[in-house]
Order: sequence, then C-alpha cells, then structure tokens
Amino acid sequence: MKNILTKMTIAAFSFAISGTMSAQKIDAKAKTILEAVSNNYKAKDNVYFKFVYGTGNGKTVTKTEPGIFYSAKDKYKLKIMGTEQIYDGKKIYNISAEDQEVTIATPTGQEQMFSPLTYIEEYKKGYNVKYVGKVKVNGVTADKIQLTPTTKNGIKSVNLFVNDSKKQLVKMEQFSTDNSVSVIAISDYRINQNLNSSMFGFDKSQFKNYIVTEL
Repeated sequence: MKNILTKMTIAAFSFAISGTMSAQKIDAKAKTILEAVSNNYKAKDNVYFKFVYGTGNGKTVTKTEPGIFYSAKDKYKLKIMGTEQIYDGKKIYNISAEDQEVTIATPTGQEQMFSPLTYIEEYKKGYNVKYVGKVKVNGVTADKIQLTPTTKNGIKSVNLFVNDSKKQLVKMEQFSTDNSVSVIAISDYRINQNLNSSMFGFDKSQFKNYIVTEL
C-alpha cells in the first residue's frame, strides 16, 4: 500500500494533465452534460463519497481497493486502505500508517489532484469528446461520454459515466496504451454535511512516531 496514492494520482488519472492544446472535437451534448455536472459540484459547500478503485489489464479489473473522499471547494481528504492524502489548499500531505511516514509537498502544477472536477473539467485539454449514449451503471441510468487524446500521451481512451438526473459522476474508466485499465466507481454521494473545521488540516503533533519529510 506504500505507493497507492502515487499510483492513483499519477497513473490512474494522468489523462487530466497529459494532453496538449491540439485541435479538438468536442460533442455539444457531451459538453453540456459535463458543464452541468461541474456547476452542480461547485455549488456545494462540501462533498463526500465512497469509491472503489480498480486496476487490471485489457477490460478486466483484477484488483480493487475501497476508499472514501471528502472535499470542500479546493480542499480535500482521501482515504484508502490505511493510507491518507490531505490537500489543505496549499500543501499535499501523504500519510502512510503502514510505513509510519508522512511526506509533505507544495504543488508545482504538475500533480494530479483527486477531485471530481478533475474528470469533468480537464477534458478541455487535448481530448476529443464524444457522447456515446445511455447505459446502466450499477442500476443507475447514466450518460456515457468518451474522451480520446488528440496526441500520444499513453492513453487510449477515458470513459465518464454521469448520473443524468443528479448531475453526478458515478464512474470513470481509463484504458492505457500499455493495456492497463483503471476504474473508479463512486457510491454513497453526500453533500453539505457538517464537517469539523480540522477535517482538511494536518497536525504534526499527532504523528510523533512518524518520519516526516517535507519535499
């Protein structure tokens, strides 16, 4: 579990930072749907959801890890299998209970942030966007939108699945040129909860036995 957050934020969601500003074809219907989801998400004070992160090869997921995610505007907290990542709006804190280690970094603009907005806004950078149609995702009727890169970036395609009635992302699939697949399935979506003010903070005094490294 030592590197799972690194794998998730760099490999699984690399589509959001690897595109260039090449000529794009963006389907009008797909754009309308993604903009509605983006506006819906931004209108909330905070968001919580559970998710399952899956990896595998081809179109088959062979390993899954459950996780939870909290966000409030530009801040977030991600927890998955004993590993935690916090972004307080200024710095990223990666906390590993297994290794008793904390790494602290200031974003340089190249890091991938784990946020629903990643998937529904960053498509604008170097991807053709197509509305595919309606499909069933875990019993939910969803609009399927496919993204394909306009330049070579290691990714074949990305599929986004949006709950049409709630304007929420419910699933993301990424297929890479190395034949790997990464999937995030979202459930138990909650909004505007009463969150503790310390939710997105890091208290070094709580990690006295940890190795703390600031990059």
